[in-house]
Amino acid sequence: MRGEQAEDPAEDTQSSSRGPVTKQRIGLVLGPLLFAVFFFIPAITDLEDAPRAVLAVTLWVGTWWITEPIPIPATSLLPIILLPVTGGTDQETATTAYGDPIVFMYLGGFIIAMAIQRWGLHRRIAMTIIQMVGTSGSRIMLGVILACAFLSMWISNAATALMMLPIGLALVEEVRERELYDEKSFKRFATGLMLSIAYASTIGGLATLIGSVPNAVFAAQASILLDQEVTFASWMLFAGPMTLMMLLVLYLLFTRVLFKVSMQVDTPPDFVKEELKKLGPISYEEKVVLAVFATVGTLWISSGFIPEEFRLSDTTISILGAAIMFLIPAREREGGGGVLVWQDLIDLPWGILLLFGGGLSLAAAFEDSDLTSWFGDLLEGLDVLPYALIIIALAAIILFMTEIMSNTAVSNMLIPVAAGMALAMGVDPYSIMALVAISSSCAFMLPVATPPNAAVFSSGHITMDDMIKAGFWMNITAITLASLFILFWQPVVLSGV
Repeated sequence: MRGEQAEDPAEDTQSSSRGPVTKQRIGLVLGPLLFAVFFFIPAITDLEDAPRAVLAVTLWVGTWWITEPIPIPATSLLPIILLPVTGGTDQETATTAYGDPIVFMYLGGFIIAMAIQRWGLHRRIAMTIIQMVGTSGSRIMLGVILACAFLSMWISNAATALMMLPIGLALVEEVRERELYDEKSFKRFATGLMLSIAYASTIGGLATLIGSVPNAVFAAQASILLDQEVTFASWMLFAGPMTLMMLLVLYLLFTRVLFKVSMQVDTPPDFVKEELKKLGPISYEEKVVLAVFATVGTLWISSGFIPEEFRLSDTTISILGAAIMFLIPAREREGGGGVLVWQDLIDLPWGILLLFGGGLSLAAAFEDSDLTSWFGDLLEGLDVLPYALIIIALAAIILFMTEIMSNTAVSNMLIPVAAGMALAMGVDPYSIMALVAISSSCAFMLPVATPPNAAVFSSGHITMDDMIKAGFWMNITAITLASLFILFWQPVVLSGV
């Protein structure tokens, strides 16, 4: 390890002064260099000034998103500076995107999630689900999968995994103390349970627009690039069945193939009962949060089936739910105040909102400068391949890119390109755009691929080989299901034509 290499102080000082060549240092130089090359040498692209400027800015911002020489939210502010200065688009177009309705829908979702976590409702939901499915053998894994998937539909996958990890570790410790398995079977059980937390937290987020950042990027950029609205209900109708199928494959793969174990006796239900007992009766604040959460979810899901003149937008519903959290007084808060007060939002992920804005600003510039059609022209040659083969190949490429890159960076960069590619091929633009969103959310092989993977890898129950082996089969599952759903289900329920 790096800390063990330089025991001599002088050698350590020398090494630190020179510093290793890192991804951040390379990216710090590479971003502006790519910008300069493509902006100042028109012959490379033969583009007009405005689209060439947008391409150059995208390369700079994209490189810094991937390599992170400065914080990603800070990089996301660069389009405000670079796009108007270079002539890529005007200041109004560059900045208006940061106030896109999808940004505020996500803000409302974040605030509701903060209320769920502030009063411990998430833990009660998780333990109740585990109690409902049972605590014997593979049912423990099923309960963990369902709890993680349900929570990550509404809360970030990182928060879900971090919340469920201590519950999973406690279940593992309970099984160890009861000596229900031999050493080999216990290792399989512990590994399978930890990976279930990570993978189910990722998969559950696919089902809703607020569950995964790329989903929201897709909806926002569809509005900017195609002037079409993707509702919460329409996305859930498309991605919900696929999410259920992926969860089913995860459960069967883990309990029947990769981590199959046979218990000599059932796991005692005492653990779950004791945890629920510690939580006590559901509090007034939890009831309020649950009621608001359920109402918002119901309105989101049903909005697509309500006549347009009576329909509230998904953003309005989200912000309404968030505002109510501040209006209803809490009984257990010292000094008074609502179920939420402003101080509760200190940890709100404001950086994600800036990240959305940066991606949407670039997307707006793509459209304003007509750069999207240029990408489409470049990709026209692909239309000689069978459409199904293009879908499968793109799903695989994007998914494995996401193993080493931020899924938000991938979706922000590639969804505008996907729109141009689809238009050039003469196919529904939603097909390629939605494929990018789904594929960039699914990465299961490496600890660095997603926050849930990193969280469970720290548990000590998983080796790199374990994650690569299980993750490979989940990647294959994701590629297969994403391709099938894009080819056969998306045209039926989520058409952008």
